[in-house]
Amino acid sequence: MWLTDLKIVLPDRVIERGAVNIESGKIVEIVEGDMRGRGLSAVGLTLIPGVIDLHGDMLERDIEPRPNAYFPVVMALYELDKRLAATGITTAYAAVSFAWHSSDIRGQEVATDIIRTIAAKRDSTLVDFRIHTRFEITNPDTAPILEGLLADKLVDLVSLMDHTPGQGQYANLERYVDFMVKWMGIPREYLENDAKERMTKNMAEVASIARDWDIAAEVCRLAREHNIPLASHDDDTHEKIDKMHSMGVTISEFPVTLTAATYARQLGMHTIMGAPNAYRGSSNTGNLSAMEAVRAGLVDTLATDYYPAAPLQAAFKLAREGVLPLHESIKLVSQNAASAVGLADRGQIAEGLNADLVLVEEGLHPRVRATLRNGEPIYWDAHMARLSQLQQQVTA
Repeated sequence: MWLTDLKIVLPDRVIERGAVNIESGKIVEIVEGDMRGRGLSAVGLTLIPGVIDLHGDMLERDIEPRPNAYFPVVMALYELDKRLAATGITTAYAAVSFAWHSSDIRGQEVATDIIRTIAAKRDSTLVDFRIHTRFEITNPDTAPILEGLLADKLVDLVSLMDHTPGQGQYANLERYVDFMVKWMGIPREYLENDAKERMTKNMAEVASIARDWDIAAEVCRLAREHNIPLASHDDDTHEKIDKMHSMGVTISEFPVTLTAATYARQLGMHTIMGAPNAYRGSSNTGNLSAMEAVRAGLVDTLATDYYPAAPLQAAFKLAREGVLPLHESIKLVSQNAASAVGLADRGQIAEGLNADLVLVEEGLHPRVRATLRNGEPIYWDAHMARLSQLQQQVTA
């Protein structure tokens, strides 16, 4: 199948008008120039690699869109699958958190069920779903849970978190209270009169557990044994980054300061920032602006975090505003992500690679018109249907 008359974003440059030939799910030929009359003409559209998202929290929220309002995991997965395809995502690492003993969405039993459901249904999804397990290093049950999941080959990426208030993402306790009130619906008076006091009292004890690093070390050992990439979350100090790096962590997710991002880069770690943060120009928790980090040359990859449309939109915004050339900004959501986790068969428009492709109508708010995975359409809108009909009339 030929896609012709396209603007094509290659790894090192942009072809203003060219064509791509797809056979057996692979890109077999890229041609620069006018190929009118051959294949499907898509004048006015831009062809980019399929977006690869390494960290998306959406599934948990779709399963429980309101507190204690649960929907079946399979239903939430299929609905999210459609949304991701429509935003140009072809490979999605669903982030599933193991935070504590409880029956809520991040409890261990529920999280395990989510992972096993994804694994059971991934062959029938539009998008290539992979599993990103997130473990709190203060949870002593972390390593045994991970060991079981790894034995069943259910994990594709492991990250280590520490959401203890007073450090990391929530270094400012007032900001933590504000977030919990707005996002989780917890009454402010409860947090301020009770939980906040207990947080402050217990913080030293919890932090001392984290500083022992026994849990994190065991998680890293298990992941390394199974050749699973490792990431750290909300890096804030040189000491934490040094420790993570020494245990085999190669990815720094959402560093909270420019100093932390700079140091992670100096150690050769791959840095991930949130695409919503980059698009909006600021962090919703008051930490490092992803746009600032991109301008400083410290960002390798942008992830959905919580908003599926953000990676593609942010990449085009960076190019539109002159922050990066288009071929470089697109790497932040495709090629660089593939490199970070060892996906050598995708992430760029190049001969021999998977035909994971997105056709985009550029503008202030770019529109995805079609998404292909392995050369097969997984999203194809009315605009593309009209182009196909026109092509059939011309060749009839």
